[in-house]
Order: sequence, then C-alpha cells, then structure tokens
Amino acid sequence: MAAIVAPPRSSKTESYTDNKRKEDVRQANIIAARSVANAVRSSLGPKGMDKMISTSSNEVIITNDGATILNKMQVLQPAAKMLVELSKSQDSAAGDGTTTVVVIAGALLEKCVLLLSHGIHPTIISDSLYKASVKAIDVLTAMAVPVELTDRDSLIKSASTSLNSKVVSQYSSLLAPIAVDSVLSVVDTAHPEMVDLRDVKIVKKLGGTVDDTELVKGLVFDKKVSHAAGGPTRMENAKIAVIQFQISPPKTDIEQSIVVSDYSQMDRILKEERSYILGMIKKIKATGCNVLLIQKSILRDAVTDLSLHYLAKAKILVVKDVERDEIEFITKTLNCLPIANIEHFRAEKLGFADLVEEVSLGDGKIVKISGIKDMGKTTTVLVRGSNLLVLDEADRSLHDALCVVRCLVAKRFLIAGGGAPEIELSRQLGAWAKVLHGMEGYCIRAFAEALEVVPYTLAENAGLNPIAIVTELRNRHAKGEINTGINVRKGQITNILEENVVQPLLVSTSAITLATECVRMILKIDDIVTVR
Repeated sequence: MAAIVAPPRSSKTESYTDNKRKEDVRQANIIAARSVANAVRSSLGPKGMDKMISTSSNEVIITNDGATILNKMQVLQPAAKMLVELSKSQDSAAGDGTTTVVVIAGALLEKCVLLLSHGIHPTIISDSLYKASVKAIDVLTAMAVPVELTDRDSLIKSASTSLNSKVVSQYSSLLAPIAVDSVLSVVDTAHPEMVDLRDVKIVKKLGGTVDDTELVKGLVFDKKVSHAAGGPTRMENAKIAVIQFQISPPKTDIEQSIVVSDYSQMDRILKEERSYILGMIKKIKATGCNVLLIQKSILRDAVTDLSLHYLAKAKILVVKDVERDEIEFITKTLNCLPIANIEHFRAEKLGFADLVEEVSLGDGKIVKISGIKDMGKTTTVLVRGSNLLVLDEADRSLHDALCVVRCLVAKRFLIAGGGAPEIELSRQLGAWAKVLHGMEGYCIRAFAEALEVVPYTLAENAGLNPIAIVTELRNRHAKGEINTGINVRKGQITNILEENVVQPLLVSTSAITLATECVRMILKIDDIVTVR
C-alpha cells in the first residue's frame, strides 16, 4: 500500500496566519482599560460617590477627583496605565473633566469590542474615530457661547460648576469667587492666554472651617517669627530682604576638627565669631532693612542663637527656614532681589511693605505681609479646614476651579454642562453617520452612541432612571432644545444654561480629543513584548 502523499501547498494562494494571539492581546488590553474606567465611573458628576484611598504608608485620602484617584492607584497592566496617563494629560490641559475623559474612553473601548467582533479592521475603526472627534469639536464650538473676562458672574458660574461635584461642594459660593479673583489678578494683559498658576500660592493651615478660607493681597508664611531673644513680631513700614546666605560663623570646606588647648584661644574664637556676626548685622542695618527672610540652609545653620540675639537687639524681624522653591514666588511678589552674599547687600535690592506681622490662627501662627509696594502679579489663598482630609480636598478642588478659570481666560467660550453637549454630539454625529457609506458610517454611529455614557452615568449616580432620562433628553434635543440637560438637584430635565451649570469649551473639547487619541492608541496595539 503506497503512502498517501499530501499535495504540495502553493504558497501564493493559500497561507494560514494565526490572528488569534493579536485578538487576544487587543481584547486583554481593552478589558484592563475598561476596568480602570469603571472604577472611577461612579464618581462622575455632582451626585457622584467619593473614593477613600488608603496608601501603603497608611495615609488616607478622600476625594472624587478622577486624576487623584487614578494617580494613587497602582496600575500594572500597560494599557490600563495609558488611562491613568490620559487623566493626567487632561489635568494638565484643562484641569477639570478628569473623570469624564476616562469614562468616555471606557465607553469608546466598549463600542470598539463590538465593532471588532463584527470583523471590522482596527485601522478602519481608528481612522473613523479620528474623523468623528474632529467633527465633534466643530459641533461643540458651534454650541458655545462667547464670554468676556469682564463678565465676572459667568466666570464664577463655571468655577462653581466645577466645585459642585467635589467633596467641598457646599462651599462653592465662597471658593468660586476666590478662584476667579485670584486668576484675574495674575493675568498678564500682554499675554492673556498664558496664565501661570504657580503665581497663585495656596497656603494650607489646619484649624477653623473651609468658611474661613480667604484671599490675601500679599504674602503668607505658614511659620512663626523667630522669637529668640525677644525680637520684634510686628513691623510697620517694613524694608524686607530675602537672603540666601547664612548669618552664622563660617565653617571649613572640608570636614575637620580644630583642637583648642588653651582657654585664651577659645576666647579668641568666640570673639572672632561675635565680631564676624556683628559686622554682618551692621551691614544689614546700614541699608535700613528691618525684616529678614532667611532661606533654609543645608550645609550649616542659617542662623545661630548668637546671631538671632544680635538681630533682636538691632530690632530686625526674622523669619527663618524659608523653602528654596518659595524664593522665586516671594521675590516676584515683593518686587525685590534675592541676596546671595553679604557683600551684595544694598538698599535697592529690598522690598517694601506697610506691615509685616505675626497673626495667631487656630492653634498655630502665621506671618502676614500686607500693603506691598509695586507688588508683582501674584496672589495667595489661605485655605483652612477642620481636618487634614478636608484641607487636602479643598486644596485639590480649588486647584480645579483655578484651572477652569484659566481655561476660560485662554479660550473664552462657555458651554452648557449636565450632559447636554454629549447628547447633542450624539444626535448630530448619528445623523452624519447615516449619510456616510461603508464601514465608516458604522464606526461613527458607535462613537455617537458611546458619548451617551456621560448623561447615562450622571443620571445613574443621581439615583434617577437612566434609560428614561436619556430617552427624554434625546427627544428634547431632537426638537432643537440644544441646551437641555440633566438637572441633578431637581432630578429632572431642564434648560441647563438657565440653571447656571456651565463649563469652559476647552474642558469638553480636550476631553473628547484626548479620549479618542487614547482609544486609537490602544486599538493599534496588537502584541505586548516583555523585555527582560
């Protein structure tokens, strides 16, 4: 019996490639990324839940800021890490909408699974998503309402909308005007689009309630005045020097010990020390300086007891241990120059203020500098809170509100909130998908449906019936009421612009652009190679 010979395979016509692994990797990536999105989904919107994060160092954080939650989560899967990076980039681009962007990305990935299972190629899906996102930006821009920086009310409305979804939402009427005023006071009229939030310093002080938070025209240090040897604690008509050198006896450059065998030598050393320090203080006093801010020193003590004693005698108020990274902010505010060497100590390098005083706050003390002459474009916000959890959350919420106002300064358009823009996008993109031919139409319709996740989640988190609410929203938008959204407070659908629920256009546009970019990137990955 002859052996059966298999016919030789023609390589041109038949070739079998195993696509199973590529599909598996893509599937695993999408599942991992979606599980991250689902983790923060319940914290979207004003009725969203808060998350309690317990870190490895037993620190507890309570927040519902998407970027903070994801930042603290230790995500290992590479594709899921991309969603964490996504919320970080939304935080730096717009400052608010960090939860929204992750939720939208999760919904898009869900739709991509469906499209892939229908056999549509990932590249086609990716290109269609890009086209849809470009079209979405046009639709949003058409819906937006222009706003002027002089219109303070509109700015406050959008800042309070951002604050309403935070833990400290009951204080939004206080924090929103603070955020608006502090950003407007640091806007440079020559370059209004460049607002540097480092010019707004947030000083946190435990004690009191969030109600005691205030905007300070001047400088605040969370430190006490040096009380050694009974120095002054209040100084009017202050001439302030920021020094980066040490008022203490010099040290040798190398580590060495000096052995003193004779008492008279000991005396000489002490005498030298005294005359050295006195010489420095006389030079300082000669310029008329009466307030010293001394930078923290690593190598040796910035001040010794002896120098503090002489400074107190010379009636100079001393604030020591000023952090190195605060120096730039302080010199910009006081309009003075930091002095790095005693030889360069001159009157023209000083800053001037009406009053420097120590104020008791809660159980601690702070130093306040007010009435600064030729003050730079900076401002300080003193945040108070009854415990550290509230204090940190107030700080993060205020940062989001500042970012929202910054967005409005950069791109002066407002847009309705409450899920209204997403439903409108979904409706217009759905209509556009019907006109398109082939696979593109399918993919864009999926994109349109995915955007409904925002109003759906808002309704779900507020305990409303999501299906009924979203259907009703679609009806109202189909009738041409483009600013209709979910009013979570009343639990019904109203005109959201009239309810003052507004957000900057930049928050929505960057959320959609970034979410689409991230999803396209995840779709394009077909293998994970681990390198040892």
